[in-house]
Amino acid sequence: MSNIIGIVNYGIAGNIHSIKKAIEAAGGKTLVINKPKQFNKVDKLVLPGVGSFKDAMQELENNGFIEPLKDNKKPILGICLGMQILATVGFEYGTTNGLGLIKAEVRPMLVNAKVPHVGFNTIDVVNDNELLYGLEGEEFYFMHSYEVINYTDIAALTKYNNHSFVSSIRKGSIYGVQFHPEKSREAGIKLFKNFINLQGVG
Repeated sequence: MSNIIGIVNYGIAGNIHSIKKAIEAAGGKTLVINKPKQFNKVDKLVLPGVGSFKDAMQELENNGFIEPLKDNKKPILGICLGMQILATVGFEYGTTNGLGLIKAEVRPMLVNAKVPHVGFNTIDVVNDNELLYGLEGEEFYFMHSYEVINYTDIAALTKYNNHSFVSSIRKGSIYGVQFHPEKSREAGIKLFKNFINLQGVG
């Protein structure tokens, strides 16, 4: 099987087109996945997302993606809200269970600055891995009001007005980035190249 990246389309993943273009610019092949049965046609998964944690989980359920994602053994990359819903639970418009692939909570950013956090910021790689190879100190584009609280799977941190938050996670073959690589110019293309080149599961 050739190295095909599946982009999960579950209804509110509004950045699919940009992600598809960025992966292809990085040299990858893509397939937009509209049904879970298409998982067997791809080698890796990208879980995008814009909007609220609660709405995302509802749409995943409506489209039959929750159990297939929990059972998935392929490398997966969650982007922005897609990273957040990898967590155990989110506290946006009430309490909502996430996919539980990462032991973490998603809570409002507690920062003495404007929220949502929008713009380019650097990442501090604290646990190097194949996805973040060569990206220490690079600037990525962020747009979020909530953050992932996790103490065991942190791959990178970012500071926003002296508030340090988790900007990337990694647990085995599960990866997540709070930023938008598809909006991050050359650094984003390099990250997608790294994802394309990932070997197997960790």
